Amino acid sequence: MLLRHILIVLGCLLALALASFPGESGAKGAAAEAASAIRKIDVRRVAGKGDDLPITAGIPLPPGLLRDAARVRILDGRGNEVPAAVKPMLAWHFRDGSIRAVRVQFHGPPGTYYFAFDAPRAKDAAGWPYDAGLVDGKPAAVASLTPEWLTASLIAGPQSVATRDEPYARYVDAQFRWAAALPTKDTTAWLFDRPSTLFKAYVRTGRADYLEAAEVSYRWYMAGIKRDGIPVSPSCGGGWVPDGKPCDVKYVYIEPILLAVALTGDDSMHDASTVAKMADLWNSGGWNTPPGPYRHPNDYFTERLAGLGLVETVAAYELTGEPRYRERVDARVGWLLDHQRANPDGLGDDGSWRNSWNVHENDPGGADDVRGASPWMSENIVDGLWHAWLVTADPRIPGMIVDFGRYLERHGWIDSDLLVPPHDWRNDCSGSHGQIAWYWSSSQAKTPTLMKIQESEGWYSDGHNVELGLPVAAAWYFEKDPKQAAALKKRFAALSASYSPACAAISDTVRRFNWNNRGAGVAQWMMAQPAGAGLASPTRIDAVAGGSP
Repeated sequence: MLLRHILIVLGCLLALALASFPGESGAKGAAAEAASAIRKIDVRRVAGKGDDLPITAGIPLPPGLLRDAARVRILDGRGNEVPAAVKPMLAWHFRDGSIRAVRVQFHGPPGTYYFAFDAPRAKDAAGWPYDAGLVDGKPAAVASLTPEWLTASLIAGPQSVATRDEPYARYVDAQFRWAAALPTKDTTAWLFDRPSTLFKAYVRTGRADYLEAAEVSYRWYMAGIKRDGIPVSPSCGGGWVPDGKPCDVKYVYIEPILLAVALTGDDSMHDASTVAKMADLWNSGGWNTPPGPYRHPNDYFTERLAGLGLVETVAAYELTGEPRYRERVDARVGWLLDHQRANPDGLGDDGSWRNSWNVHENDPGGADDVRGASPWMSENIVDGLWHAWLVTADPRIPGMIVDFGRYLERHGWIDSDLLVPPHDWRNDCSGSHGQIAWYWSSSQAKTPTLMKIQESEGWYSDGHNVELGLPVAAAWYFEKDPKQAAALKKRFAALSASYSPACAAISDTVRRFNWNNRGAGVAQWMMAQPAGAGLASPTRIDAVAGGSP
């Protein structure tokens, strides 16, 4: 199904890319008009002065569409070619080797421009270093693309365009009203990757304010990356220093580099050495033990570190194409498979990445341990597995995601019969039928034990409902059992109650914007596919039909 999606997208984009600029009459002219509307660049002034702004735009491309950057042209609103510099920035090295993103640079006033691939570029211009086009650290202008083009490019995986009346899109918009300001005084506001969250909101909407906030956030975040030292504790080169803890790898994010390069053309905040140190710090574990197999029941393990580590390792591979990162991706998937299917505690395979509550909470000597898993932190693992599957089509991954979705249905959600005063741990923003997952779930522990943890740690854990839509939707995408699929569909519909304006207005911690939305957007696309659609894809998704202009 994903391959079919890519083929449809590619066929449409090939037709649109080769379409002429509008001006002809009749059906052909109407088609050209539609094509140019999708290939639009909206340029909005930010910090630049006058009408000769230095404009830089990032244009992501789906696999197979473009192999020669000389065929990228920039046109003004009348269809006249504008002198431009065009530079390939990313390659589909794990697909067909075609160009994945280009940076275009040109001068002009704010307004509407277009890009086209229908003929070789006739008017070249000299480019400039990205940061030379900044004014007092801000872009002279922001150049945004249409969500139809952005989602079809697959730069953030398959995504659906956010319609004006989509409840989830309205939720993100409402949260952005309190999350928009750059949180330079609160380092915890960057946990779960603020820049990538904003870039992905831009991809689904094409909104220039999301793009501007993403780029400003990205540059502030990357300025805090430690460039010196080796990527092991205590030096922790590649770590993030604003919080004074460069060895804390859960703040080390490579995915925003990939997205910034593709969506803004900004290559000024990283180099190969920086990416290598960031990836290698994840590989060394920073101040944690190095990542590896879960061999003993009391091994230190958190779903957050396992999931984020996989996401960032995949991003390093997408960005560089280096085989060592692909090898690390394969290893991490293997560790998670073994942990899920053959847990060393000997209690069987329940579909979760079961681990120790006491160790999870840094109390390894505590009494009355509870073997279980955090539903909302496990969302990070599912996000990592999804990223890995898009790049590798690893056949081990669909079953892992399905099994965790089934675990959630059996053991992850608190039964409504338990949600009575004084133990209704929900925020009332999602109404009387609002969902809530256990703060710590278990297939082994008795309900009173879980309630004790919930009472102590889990009040308002329904603040994680939005991101929990991802493991539900991902399981739906790979689920072939009709009964299980029906339960997942019902659950996702129930979770949508948490998209309410009242829930979106809760701003007790700024990082909520990140944890809710970094991976949740794709869930909207997944649920629009038939149940089990992901199983229809071939074992590899490299092959893409169609020519390259």
